[in-house]
Amino acid sequence: MARHLITSAIPYINGIKHLGNLVGSQLPADLFARYQRARGNEVMFLCATDEHGTPAELAAAKAGQPVADYCAEMHLVQAQIAEGFGLSFDHFGRSSSEENKKLTQHFAAKLAENGLIREVTEKQMYSKADGRFLPDRYIEGTCPNCGFESARGDQCDNCTKQLDPIDLINPHSTISGSTDLEMRETKHLYLCQSKMKDQLEAWIDSKTDWPVLTTSIAKKWLNDGDGLQDRGITRDLDWGVPVKKGDEDWPGMEGKVFYVWFDAPIEYIACSQEWVHAGKGNDWERWWRTDKGADDVTYTQFMGKDNVPFHTLSFPSTILGSGEPWKLVDYIKSFNYLNYDGGQFSTSRGRGVFMDQALEILPADYWRWWLLSHAPESSDAEFTWENFQASVNKDLADVLGNFVSRITKFCRSKFGEAVPEGGVYGAQEEALIADLTGKIRAYEQFMEDKEVRKAAQELRAIWVAGNEYLQSAAPWSTFKEDPEQAAAQVRLGLNLIRLYAVLSAPFIPGTSATMLAAMNTQDDSWPNDVPAALAALSAGHGFTVPDVLFGKITDEQREDWQQRFAGTRD
Repeated sequence: MARHLITSAIPYINGIKHLGNLVGSQLPADLFARYQRARGNEVMFLCATDEHGTPAELAAAKAGQPVADYCAEMHLVQAQIAEGFGLSFDHFGRSSSEENKKLTQHFAAKLAENGLIREVTEKQMYSKADGRFLPDRYIEGTCPNCGFESARGDQCDNCTKQLDPIDLINPHSTISGSTDLEMRETKHLYLCQSKMKDQLEAWIDSKTDWPVLTTSIAKKWLNDGDGLQDRGITRDLDWGVPVKKGDEDWPGMEGKVFYVWFDAPIEYIACSQEWVHAGKGNDWERWWRTDKGADDVTYTQFMGKDNVPFHTLSFPSTILGSGEPWKLVDYIKSFNYLNYDGGQFSTSRGRGVFMDQALEILPADYWRWWLLSHAPESSDAEFTWENFQASVNKDLADVLGNFVSRITKFCRSKFGEAVPEGGVYGAQEEALIADLTGKIRAYEQFMEDKEVRKAAQELRAIWVAGNEYLQSAAPWSTFKEDPEQAAAQVRLGLNLIRLYAVLSAPFIPGTSATMLAAMNTQDDSWPNDVPAALAALSAGHGFTVPDVLFGKITDEQREDWQQRFAGTRD
């Protein structure tokens, strides 16, 4: 049994996420976790809400709530929506947890002990209108590198160049819009990433199987301009993990908190401690400490491309720099952006379909299938309502749903609601089994390789093979001349439903459960032996005809949704 540690980039607490956030991290991570569990492997799948920093403070102020109350409420909302999408986290934690606070302070102490933190007196942007120092992400202006007009003070989302607020052209506060900004002196802690450059580069070079997107972004940050820069890890804020060396005060750092990008990745580890304290398990160290058994764990992270620098450089600097035997990531699956109907999804600008809205109009599996089968792996992808309608209707309704409906209804009309007996498989059936065996092995390899779109294409091809067999064998015609042979054809078709349910579960778990229930079985064992899998439901086994698995999206519905979700949110 292999052991898989899987983490998804943790979403900010400030509001409900959009479909682009979902497909860029949590959903493909869930796909991989479900697949590995189905193969009989041990899985720890962790995620959390990212609750610190100015985003939380501002969102709470807008909601008229204390920030701690706001975060608690939004954590519950995000957890419920995640459950609605079938995200199978072993634990969905909180970066504001006591566990993460203690662990963050522990790492800071170790890094300081190892000479990897330095104090810097510097000038930072201060907004007179807001009466506060502005975090980098709350300063926007024009990128000096590419001319993008909405670059943030820490990074340009368009060209991914690392920036300082002073680099921006015409900077302004995103809180008040004020341009009355000035540089004022303050003191902060910096993580000495520059001292880790050679070690980080050697580690990244050893990951020859990583996606090009991941390694190219990491290398760009390593070697861009003057090379890897030291990074500030503290901020002048009220809400966050207080700056301490373990349990000790840090002189000169009173009233400051750790930068959200320092403590947020540490929550991956803290989340497993929360998992233990919640009574869900009893040994978090065997997943994270190589001296406690984690050396045989395969650790995979899923994230959008904007998170790659922090997970290939900053977080590994923390882990390696501690000098302690922590588990490092083995594989980083990064994604490009999913755009929305000619523009960009944006939480802050309220553009696109948000997760709660999506579940209001259609069940989760409609969205899961489209998002995963169109995952933005090699390039940015775009959600359009026309494409969504076509994919749902052609893939889910016409192929999978149609197959299940035709075979169950025909069997009920001619043989009753039980798997029929009689007849034997002939050349046509054997050819189908051989074809499916090859396709299933290819599907497994794509899933192992985290090739999401290719896996979806192969799964659809497996569904299509059953439809083509049903159309060619035509048991409704065979029945007129040879009822026993028709019984064999139907028996194979009913077993295909169970097989499809098992194979499809990582993509569309709700529908998979419906199919298994209709086939009156809880046997969800993976088809390592395809011929045996296609004989799992023996003659006489009862079943029921399920309701329509997927309703087609009409032109009227599509047009209504296009108008309703025109890119803004109330």
